[in-house]
Amino acid sequence: MNTASFRLPLRRLAATLAAASAGVATAAPQRYEVEPLHTFVTFEVLHFGTSTVRARFDRKDGHIVLDREARTGEAKFTIDTASVSSGVPDFDKHLKSKDFFDAANTPEATFTGTKFAFDGDRITGVDGTLTLLGRTNPVSLKALRFNCYDNPILEARVCGGDFETTIRRSQWGMNWGIDMGIPDEVRLTIQIEAVRQ
Repeated sequence: MNTASFRLPLRRLAATLAAASAGVATAAPQRYEVEPLHTFVTFEVLHFGTSTVRARFDRKDGHIVLDREARTGEAKFTIDTASVSSGVPDFDKHLKSKDFFDAANTPEATFTGTKFAFDGDRITGVDGTLTLLGRTNPVSLKALRFNCYDNPILEARVCGGDFETTIRRSQWGMNWGIDMGIPDEVRLTIQIEAVRQ
């Protein structure tokens, strides 16, 4: 075998190794930062069995680290409890009080996601903990949909979806009104989009 013919297999081997390395790099965990303009956190509760009362949090921040090849992920999502907004100022003032979120003393609520469930390459749920009013309890979020796309305005990859769960507020010591018939159960929904860094 002459020198020229020996170099050709070496070039092919180098190209193969480079492609394999690129594949490993692509499969590495990727970090996504929450995009606040397309991320919403709302909660709702039935009011004396009659109408549904809803409110949202206007200030939130967080990130997600996702490894779709390994089917793993982690997340941290922080909510400013003083940013609660129902559209009714007097109600907002009550929600910020010690009866509910006690925003002056516990200004943040934090969800920490530690276990991601997948169906193929789609996220179907996230298990983690919710810290609120100084207490931490397990919470499981169900993913109603999950999708990734190339955002033409941000010129970046964006992933997100709609997530929901139902919690019992008494687990965090938020007991006001339960003895009057205001339900303990609260439906929490998170619509989130996050930008790959």
